[in-house]
Amino acid sequence: MIRYTFHPDADAELEEAALFYESRMAGLGRSFAAEVERTIALLREYPDAGSAVGPKRRRVLVARFPYSIVYRQDPDAIVIVAVAHQRRRPGYWRRRS
Repeated sequence: MIRYTFHPDADAELEEAALFYESRMAGLGRSFAAEVERTIALLREYPDAGSAVGPKRRRVLVARFPYSIVYRQDPDAIVIVAVAHQRRRPGYWRRRS
């Protein structure tokens, strides 16, 4: 299975969203994080699973939550560019390398 890394801002987005959900209901933040990890595991197995959102980036939806994982596939790893809410600030992550 291919390895993966997080862009620092994407890592912060994951943590912020998990804390938000956990503040709404105990265990919901953990459920969110688990769904993100499940989605990343899918990408590691099938790197082309997401829809193209640019020449080098793809996006896949997170089940049960209004979030997408935006990523690029480098030769030796998948780089998670953003853990993006589907309705807030569309495309804000496009400037990230």
